[in-house]
Amino acid sequence: MSASSGGDGSADVPASRVAWDTERYVASDDAATALAQTRRAGGEARHDDTPALAEFVADRLIDLSFATWSFGDSVAFDALVAASDALGSDRWARFAHGWGRAWATRSKPFVRLDCTAPGLALVELAVRYRDGQLMSACRELADYLMTRRTLDGVYETWDRSPLLMPYSRVELSPHETELVKNPPAGVFVDCLHFDPPFLVALGRATGDDGYVLAGVEQALGYIRLLQVESGLFDHFVLRGETDSFGPGWGRGQGWAILGMLDVVEALAGYSGHLPEDAVGQLRDSASRLVEAMLLLQRDDGHWFAVVTEPGSGDEFSTAGFMASALSRALAAGIVGGDAVIASRRAARGAILSSLDAQGQLREVSAAVYACTAPSHYGHVPRGFVVPWGQGPALLALLATERAA
Repeated sequence: MSASSGGDGSADVPASRVAWDTERYVASDDAATALAQTRRAGGEARHDDTPALAEFVADRLIDLSFATWSFGDSVAFDALVAASDALGSDRWARFAHGWGRAWATRSKPFVRLDCTAPGLALVELAVRYRDGQLMSACRELADYLMTRRTLDGVYETWDRSPLLMPYSRVELSPHETELVKNPPAGVFVDCLHFDPPFLVALGRATGDDGYVLAGVEQALGYIRLLQVESGLFDHFVLRGETDSFGPGWGRGQGWAILGMLDVVEALAGYSGHLPEDAVGQLRDSASRLVEAMLLLQRDDGHWFAVVTEPGSGDEFSTAGFMASALSRALAAGIVGGDAVIASRRAARGAILSSLDAQGQLREVSAAVYACTAPSHYGHVPRGFVVPWGQGPALLALLATERAA
């Protein structure tokens, strides 16, 4: 992969692999491999709502086949740390710390997929266990990620976006087909949960205001690029394209709200220089997203795969994200009122009733990748046991009545 230059981040960017095991990343090949190799959830099962169930789900989360690193890992590692905090055992945090420490020993040369590292959790673990080697690796990773070219001020994920032909099999326009063949760089809402919380937490932990400022500017950039008038977030934008893509993707709303809350919480007590009213902008954006999601929640506590499209079917991970996010937003005073409390309770109840006998969340879609066709998002294969399903499920079970 050649070095890239130009655009609004005009400095030359060092060439690097997308992932450790490949010289050329092909999204469609990666998607097919993931569909073939990922295990499936079982049927519906009844569970009692007890701390023992949360422990059971946390232990099942450890059983997943993680890689260092991949999309969806961040929320799973956040959930493991949260489980140790809430349930009084450090075994889940110790697992996450061991994984991070092992990564730190072989972290370089970095690859573009390292942008998906659970940076917030790794920083918290480095502080908790006084792990200088892990903290040093986090700083080096941040420095590497900050060399990437930017699109309207937001770091591009990699040079060729992971575009797929639509799972819905609708016909693309000639221009869209060409984009799939030769995808430009892009910015994706998932990464609002990756870069901004990581950089802000790293800056707070190390006393480096430069990281804090970079993280806040990234968060505000995602809002500027991807939040639409309704308060919802679109999935992605592409270099050279005027419009954003992927409207109403359910799990995308989860990535956005948790990322914004992570940044707001990490900035508590911070007195350094930030863009004018940056925290207010983040809180307002989070509030707008919550209000939009309240209007779209189903009677069973879930949301549709595309939250604005009833025909898009089930996708249960969104309720996990939202149960945790609503609890945190209530506690932070970002939102309030009986409607929010009821929505949080319904979302948590939806997760409780949607686990199989092994504590695995049902009806979770496979990796979505990206597509310019809106119908793609309602046809992604479902039923997979993955970090972006198990992590939010655990966070939902840990969300308590304290915010009510």
